[in-house]
Amino acid sequence: MKLEQIASLVSGTLEGEGSIEINGVRGVHDAKEGDITFLMENKHLDVLKKSKASAVFVVKSVEVSIPQIVVAKPDLAFARLIKELHPEPRPEPGTHSSVVIGKKVVIGENVTLSAGVCIGENVSIGNDVVLYPNVVIGNDCKIDDYCTLHPNVTLYRNTEIGKHVIVHAGTVIGADGFGYTLDEKGYHYKINQFGRVVIEDFVEIGANSCIDRAAMDTTLIKAGTKIDNLVQVGHNCTVGSHSILVAQVGLAGSCTLGHHVVLAGQAGLADHVTLGDQVTMAAKSGSFRDLENNAVVSGWPAVPKNKWKRYVTTLPKLPDLAKKVKELESRLREIENGLNDM
Repeated sequence: MKLEQIASLVSGTLEGEGSIEINGVRGVHDAKEGDITFLMENKHLDVLKKSKASAVFVVKSVEVSIPQIVVAKPDLAFARLIKELHPEPRPEPGTHSSVVIGKKVVIGENVTLSAGVCIGENVSIGNDVVLYPNVVIGNDCKIDDYCTLHPNVTLYRNTEIGKHVIVHAGTVIGADGFGYTLDEKGYHYKINQFGRVVIEDFVEIGANSCIDRAAMDTTLIKAGTKIDNLVQVGHNCTVGSHSILVAQVGLAGSCTLGHHVVLAGQAGLADHVTLGDQVTMAAKSGSFRDLENNAVVSGWPAVPKNKWKRYVTTLPKLPDLAKKVKELESRLREIENGLNDM
């Protein structure tokens, strides 16, 4: 693709020769001749100047010898070009001979049902849906248009998935919420979970994640949210739109997250915790209490980020501080004893 075509594709301003042919995309450290790269921070400018890249996306003009395309968000332009040059492969539409389809199933146009797919009863599948091998769809499920479910994904009964949803391999959606009570003998008595899971449009869910169905109502993942691998979302949770849940995040039951919430790796919430809009929790942090809009927290239990930094800075000093306190206590006793002897 010529550089001038790329500039038009990303609505950028081209500075330099537009007839250069671009056939690859790579990071600034790895780019070669024929590649286009991107520059987000000037700290990498020296690397770019030594790079063999043929062009670069920048947020504003920089002093380099290669052509540059000025755009508001170079990383976004880079991602859009990757999608153009390296589109996600898609298998041919059709139904493999080993597919099992239940009663009252409605299947749209251009649907791919791969080997070993099993579809229950009263299921609706929209247009341009791809189900990779061994996907299992339970009874009364609905999958809307342009969805992709990768191998070994399982949807339990009464799960609803919106448009343009991607679910990666091994993920389970709609399994029982973790609900028990003790009976007269002190045994755990299972509380049947008869709710459902709803995944709205443009959600992506990573491999081997689990989203439990609600006890009686709905576990809801709102539009545009991205969930990483190995994430657990408990029953009755609501995850707000365009949120990010990074690997090994865990939400206990009945948590509510606002929009654009970011939970970094291994962050966790106790049950019935509510996070406001645009809350950020750092990696390995956890909260037992509600957090207001725009809070940025760290630690366990989570506290404001700057306070946690002071905690962490103070922690290595605790042995010396404890020793100092003992010395001061000893001196204080000596002074008190001296006053009593007077």
